[in-house]
Amino acid sequence: MDTVGFTMNAIEIENLSKNYDKIRALAGVSFTIEPGEVIGLLGPNGAGKTTLMKILTGYLEPDAGEVRVHGIDVVADPIHAQKRIGYLPESAPLYHDMLVQEYLEMLAAMRGVSYGDRRDRMREAIRATGLEDRVVQRIGTLSKGYRQRVGIAQAIIHQPDILILDEPTTGLDPTQIVEIRDMIKRLAGSTKTTVLLSTHILSEVEAACERVLVIMEGALRADADLEELRSSNAAVVAIEAKADGVERLLEKVEGVAGVERLGDPAGDFQRWRVTSRTAQDLCPELFEALRTSGWRIGELRPDPKTLERVFRDLAAGATAEAAGATRKKPTTDKPKVKKTRPKVEKVEKVEKVEKVEKVETTDATEKEAAEVKDDVKSEAAS
Repeated sequence: MDTVGFTMNAIEIENLSKNYDKIRALAGVSFTIEPGEVIGLLGPNGAGKTTLMKILTGYLEPDAGEVRVHGIDVVADPIHAQKRIGYLPESAPLYHDMLVQEYLEMLAAMRGVSYGDRRDRMREAIRATGLEDRVVQRIGTLSKGYRQRVGIAQAIIHQPDILILDEPTTGLDPTQIVEIRDMIKRLAGSTKTTVLLSTHILSEVEAACERVLVIMEGALRADADLEELRSSNAAVVAIEAKADGVERLLEKVEGVAGVERLGDPAGDFQRWRVTSRTAQDLCPELFEALRTSGWRIGELRPDPKTLERVFRDLAAGATAEAAGATRKKPTTDKPKVKKTRPKVEKVEKVEKVEKVEKVETTDATEKEAAEVKDDVKSEAAS
């Protein structure tokens, strides 16, 4: 969808908090996303990603904070906000007895697509997700990869401004994962839709996203462009192991924030990692300082950060903070209270509702689905 002309943020979240009884799911999360961005929402299992997405899509109310979608308050006006959003939850809401064409037509009607526009919207969604040859196939007979495609098709059929995908590649094989990633990138590039992709797989974010939000222990730990996160602010240098005073010399180099010995000597050389106070490359300054030292240098190179290292460092910091909070938490001894179970009267068993007979697909429906398939193929050929 064309986002040219929008002057407001696609998503605005401010001081968002949510607890499940005594479990903190989100704690003061704030960020904004501009129209057309492809954002990776990264975090370990249980970090709060799904809770955030449910609040953002209006399925769950926060305990505190504000959520706006293109200026619409999601809590105050969830129906209006949901019209601007396409959502694929972790478990796609599919009806396995329906044909792909039947299911998409039903979802188009539920999303408010007018009768006259439904066939065109279905063609566009089918073409975008590569379902041309599966239009008249029952969803239950599709592979998991194709079922995920159907789930994405239902999320984009009403041409939303924002597409939210929760773990879209979970349970897929490597080939299917690559296909889904490529499809997400095509959708974002062709429609200029804002995409929020939730995952705990680092390579998925690197392959499909341009910016990453990292959530751990319910708190936002990082919000940066991938290039910024990966920019090198460190260097690795290998100096002859018998050299004396290496650490002191390296610490005196302008711009150096810290010096770390990397393990034991390997052969005749000891490796050191030197970090910078800024994102500048330290190698020229280090070379100039070492040039007159008389020491043999076996290696000098930038040490670029990887998303894996950033994620690991953030996880270690979150774990340390959680451990510190646990140690500081005061303990109070409470008198034990004997619990008594209240007497509950036996409720008579409700008779089972008779199973509704399965609705058979009519020949007319099969014919109409075949027509949609032929239309899509003929347009693609032309």
